Amino acid sequence: MDTSETVAMAEGAASSSGGPLRVLGRANSFNVRKVLWVCDEIGIAYTREDFGRGFKPTNTPEFLRLNLTGQVPVVIDGDRVMRESNTIVRYLAAKHRATDLYPEDLGQRQAVEQWMDWVAYDITHALRGAFLGGQLKEAPYDHPWYVQQGQKELIHVIGLLDRHLAANGPYVMGDRFTIADIPMGLVVNRWFMISNLERPHYAAIADYYELMTERAGFRKHGRNGLP
Repeated sequence: MDTSETVAMAEGAASSSGGPLRVLGRANSFNVRKVLWVCDEIGIAYTREDFGRGFKPTNTPEFLRLNLTGQVPVVIDGDRVMRESNTIVRYLAAKHRATDLYPEDLGQRQAVEQWMDWVAYDITHALRGAFLGGQLKEAPYDHPWYVQQGQKELIHVIGLLDRHLAANGPYVMGDRFTIADIPMGLVVNRWFMISNLERPHYAAIADYYELMTERAGFRKHGRNGLP
């Protein structure tokens, strides 16, 4: 069944071609959800087309011409074809001058981006074992040693985030929501959705999860029943 969708926000901004942004990728993808969430936060009109696991394939010559890695999301803004979800989120926030989410000051931008990149590297590495291997049982990540190491590392990095939020929160950047909270919010949602993980109680993480849930975009694309 085709579950592609068109979303036109009431105050949405069109892409540079005059039409809505095109988002290629299944709506249950962790990385696609980042893009959909930032679009809803800013009010960007977009259409979404189902590609990826269980939907249209990403290994066809046509798709690989858009993204040589064969991954989702691919986002098309007029003549610009983009991959890598964190960079797409930053591009959209900058293009639409969402300075409340992504400050113009370079030092403040660097502070936002370092948290996003931490998710992309350290936390994602831990999730390969803890989630892909431990919960989804995907090879080659399902080796017992790799799962154990991933779970151990995930507990460690979420503990670091808990310490940061306890001292500097309630948001990643302090007293305001920014695009740093988009990948981080999805990580925290996944943290609570992993079923076979003995989670320590991190009070600041629990508070952050409830704070994120106050946002319509997080309820729609984050805490929506999907890990």
